Amino acid sequence: MAGKFVITRGKDNKFYFALKAGNGEQILQSQGYADKRGCLNGVESVRKNAIEEKRFTKEIAKDGRFYFTLLAANSQQIGRSQMYKSESGRDNGIASVGRNAADAAILEQLDPV
Repeated sequence: MAGKFVITRGKDNKFYFALKAGNGEQILQSQGYADKRGCLNGVESVRKNAIEEKRFTKEIAKDGRFYFTLLAANSQQIGRSQMYKSESGRDNGIASVGRNAADAAILEQLDPV
């Protein structure tokens, strides 16, 4: 199963995307965007930057769990992962973004506001 980008609108009326792996597990979540075009640009930025390992930062939360962020060339954060119990889980998540982003379909799940 291929990955997919799911675009939603939050209660704050902003647009968000999540990259989900083929098994449906969310592997990357975006910031909020004021409009759909900005959100779609964010998706394209993930596609472009996910192929470069140097664009990922490996982080440790205060509670000891692991996560990563994906940065654009200008060092702006494009997305953030879920929390992982282990470094290897986080590293597998990074690899999953790299595998899934390029060919992921875009699915809109926009509820009327």
